[in-house]
Amino acid sequence: MNRTELARIAHAMVAKGRGILAADESTGTITKRFDKIKVASTEENRRAYRELLFTAPGAAEFISGVILYDETLRQSTKGGERFADLLTRLGVVPGIKVDAGTKPFPNFPGEVITEGLDGLAGRLAEYHKLGARFAKWRAVIDIGEGLPTRTCIETNAELLARYATLCQEAGIVPIVEPEVLMDGAHSLERCEDVTSQVLETVFSRLYAQRVYLEGMVLKPNMVIAGQKAANRAGPELVAEATVRVLKRYVPAAVPGIAFLSGGQSEAEATLHLDLMNRIGGLPWPLTFSYGRALQQTALATWAGASASVAAGQREFLKRARLCGLAAVGRYDSGLEKQAA
Repeated sequence: MNRTELARIAHAMVAKGRGILAADESTGTITKRFDKIKVASTEENRRAYRELLFTAPGAAEFISGVILYDETLRQSTKGGERFADLLTRLGVVPGIKVDAGTKPFPNFPGEVITEGLDGLAGRLAEYHKLGARFAKWRAVIDIGEGLPTRTCIETNAELLARYATLCQEAGIVPIVEPEVLMDGAHSLERCEDVTSQVLETVFSRLYAQRVYLEGMVLKPNMVIAGQKAANRAGPELVAEATVRVLKRYVPAAVPGIAFLSGGQSEAEATLHLDLMNRIGGLPWPLTFSYGRALQQTALATWAGASASVAAGQREFLKRARLCGLAAVGRYDSGLEKQAA
């Protein structure tokens, strides 16, 4: 493990004014999104859509890295250039989703654990050869009556730490993603409490597994009330609570924090990130690692039509630019109304 190189890549992933595009939807997930726009989820359509995103003119100014799915890492542009090579040429770090998804946690109804450690060392070695320089593993924590249990938090934290260790041994920067879901009717205060428990446990496991903190990126949820909450806290309270929790539990050694959007709208996720960056005095950069919150409008605009590729790219570029502004505290909601 070359610690200097890991740290260099991690810092490049959270470079000022840039963030990470999560384009690692599994075949099943992207099929659901294609179904909504009435596009067949063929390998060629998936490839064409990813090419739309990766070749959007000027996007590299705001996108520092892209999380790919196994299929996508092996694909190429229509002109024959491998996606990983294209991204690297543009100064964008290629990454790869390596977990095998969530499965029900035996004896713990309503909770899940993430699988994928079996054979991971071999897959990481192959992914490194294919050009991936960082990876992502997502743990999922749900809030509900009696949930989450301490055992669920601890088990998922241990799996995240083992994954991170294997990544660094393979020369790959791990994105550590413990997601507290925003489903349900819980309050912001309840989310703050659970997120605190999760981050405290995750970093205790990372320490125990001797993970090199300077060579990783954290991808947490924002502290936010559940979507079904009767009185959802406003954006300023979300920003304040999220920063408060991060300051308490995330070591300053971590190069940066790239938030997941977790089901927020494009504008909501961008505004929350901007407000956090306006607080200032933070030991790490706060940026984005969004999927839907970067792609939603672009995907709907494209809708599978080759004639709409340029229009889809303009929408993606607009959202990437707004997220980039939010990452330095310079976003203005009035910009949402401007043409792409």
